[in-house]
Amino acid sequence: MGKIETPASAARGILNVSRRSLLKGTGGLALGIFFAPLIRGMDALAAGGPLEPNAFVRIDLDGSVTVLAKHLEMGQGSYTGLATLLAEELDADWETVRVEGAPADVKRYNNLAFGPMQGTGGSTAMANSWEQMRNAGATAKAMLVAAAAQRWAVPASEISVSKGVVSHSGSGRSAGFGELVEAAAALPVPEQVQLKQPQDFKLIGKVELRRKDSPGKTDGSAVFTQDFKLPGMLVAMVAYPPRFGGVPRSVDSSKAKAVRDVVDVVEFRDLPHGRAGVAVLAKNTWAARQGRDALVIDWDESQAFTLGSEEILAQYRESAGKPGLPAAARGDADAALAKAAKTVEADYEFPYLAHAAMEPMNCLVKLSADRCEIWNGEQFQTVDQAIISGYLGFKPEQVSLTQLYAGGSFGRRASSRSDYLLEAVAITKAARDKGVDAPVKMVWAREDDTRGGFFRPMYLHRARIGLDEAGKLQAWHNRIVGQSIIAGTSMEPFLVKEGVDHTSVEGVSNLSYAVPNLKVELSTPSNIKVPVLWWRSVGHTHTGYVAETMIDEAAVAAGQDPYAFRHALLENHPRHRGALELAARQAGWDKPLAAGAAGEKRGRGIAVHESFGSFVAQVAEVTVKADGSYRLDRVVCAVDCGIAINPDVIKAQMEGGIGFALAAARHSAITLKDGRVEQSNFHDFQVLRMNEMPRVDVHIVPSAQNPTGVGEPGVPPLAPALANALFAATGVRLRKLPFPAQIKA
Repeated sequence: MGKIETPASAARGILNVSRRSLLKGTGGLALGIFFAPLIRGMDALAAGGPLEPNAFVRIDLDGSVTVLAKHLEMGQGSYTGLATLLAEELDADWETVRVEGAPADVKRYNNLAFGPMQGTGGSTAMANSWEQMRNAGATAKAMLVAAAAQRWAVPASEISVSKGVVSHSGSGRSAGFGELVEAAAALPVPEQVQLKQPQDFKLIGKVELRRKDSPGKTDGSAVFTQDFKLPGMLVAMVAYPPRFGGVPRSVDSSKAKAVRDVVDVVEFRDLPHGRAGVAVLAKNTWAARQGRDALVIDWDESQAFTLGSEEILAQYRESAGKPGLPAAARGDADAALAKAAKTVEADYEFPYLAHAAMEPMNCLVKLSADRCEIWNGEQFQTVDQAIISGYLGFKPEQVSLTQLYAGGSFGRRASSRSDYLLEAVAITKAARDKGVDAPVKMVWAREDDTRGGFFRPMYLHRARIGLDEAGKLQAWHNRIVGQSIIAGTSMEPFLVKEGVDHTSVEGVSNLSYAVPNLKVELSTPSNIKVPVLWWRSVGHTHTGYVAETMIDEAAVAAGQDPYAFRHALLENHPRHRGALELAARQAGWDKPLAAGAAGEKRGRGIAVHESFGSFVAQVAEVTVKADGSYRLDRVVCAVDCGIAINPDVIKAQMEGGIGFALAAARHSAITLKDGRVEQSNFHDFQVLRMNEMPRVDVHIVPSAQNPTGVGEPGVPPLAPALANALFAATGVRLRKLPFPAQIKA
């Protein structure tokens, strides 16, 4: 066993483990990378303790290369990105590379950005895997080269590798990976590996590299949870209380049990996340749904949440009039505002939002006396293992999680409370306790998904800015009111400090604009019982909007061009500036927009925002008709995400983020009346329609920095860029989302 002596990997305690310790008798070559600090520390390793290696690559006797992906593929391109990193250093033939989802095992598949936790989120997949996967590929390649050098009796330095073939030009000999697997597996793991320099990359940064998940998703062979079946499996559909916090007082299941193929009816309640329900188990989904709809349930709503959206907002407005907990401070914002020559003050309202992933929540559970097996679009392995094992009285390792494709998530499958998985386990356990011993797949209909809670929280911002007589920004005061998505979860010790949920204030508490006096406060209501969760780009969904529309108002108040005003205030932030400059240049910011048709007004708006380590600027171009209706014609997007691993994936993620954000800006909102969610499906929780998608031009800022995320950072700038463009066209400021359908000057 030897340690990879690259600076970053040495600091992380990465160890390669030979095949003899890892895959005895499997006829393949595997590489394990072990994170010592998570187990027993380097001192214990030096003493020769046992290893439980993480195999990131397997090369089979036929020469095929399998990459084991610790990150979920939910449409964001993580399988392709992880495979690209490893295949680059391995010099594999891209056509022979396949990807499998890794099992749940935090000791081997830890997300380096999360600490001792396995999971996908926060646009961390490529950033935390950048060196790890490259080291894995480089070490496997070194072992193949050593095997060839030994076989051919030539120096390893004279051997080259290209597209899965190991060659020695001096003798003309060559061998495919498969021919060298057994010999390579018998060799010791090298103590040092040399990673490529960027100028030598053959896959990283190259366009038109076919995604690994595209063929299966095109021909229908890709397996999502909804596709996966086990022999004897039952399907469960659940009747939930109409208000959050309700529980069944009595259940008449006679009509449900009379439905053909219905097997049983079970209840669950007293789960850690507090939700109760009644599940109908049947031999197929249609029977389960018919049975569910036939249930007659008397709900006890004595402890249920009964406020509506307007009542919640009224409470938030009252809270915004009082000091909140300090989240950020520099200078003296109150004093600077008191003597400002010009001030702008505004309240901003943001509704609850559902995630509305294409594949509603579902998972499959097989339970025995000492083991729980789950098949799922698995995003939060460590959290799910801990919560489910705690509920069952098992050890975490008794809960296995098989990672399948997920049809989108946007944060929903990374549930900090494991809500829908826990419910599926509870249903399976309740059925088993009644003698129904079968695997159970819990399936949500779209209505269950839309009304099921765990929404992006509702927020209210009260923001005030002050400028001096010369038009220089002097002060910024921002009060934020909204529920915490972290309080009460296992992540509270890390993300909530002195009562402030970092995810509620990120994006404005670390404001990049050079304002000498900044004050950010947070009020978190404790009596609002609507289940909430992160939503794509988390706190930046609302803080980015406030920051980029308020800075636009400041530019107008100062009598300056919005681009030039931002540029001057970002003097100490070159990567913000780089994205801003590229977007403005590609949009032709210095040239007037072409005139619209008679009666139309046109406008252009700009925004730039940093989130998850990436910097994104967007310019929006709009046309407003005489009746106030409008269309978004074009978005020019510039992104600095460090080294571009897969440019096509980056562009696709920017385009997808823009469409996702545009839906929230124009249409989407979850509203409550008397505690009941009013929306149910895409007809009243509207997402973007194809004919509303604008032309999108994506430009990637050249960078030598380590890669950062792209799944979430494309979202925050779109809504403020659009709002600023609509202001340019109409003179109307939009401070409540979603926007009205008509905006008249």
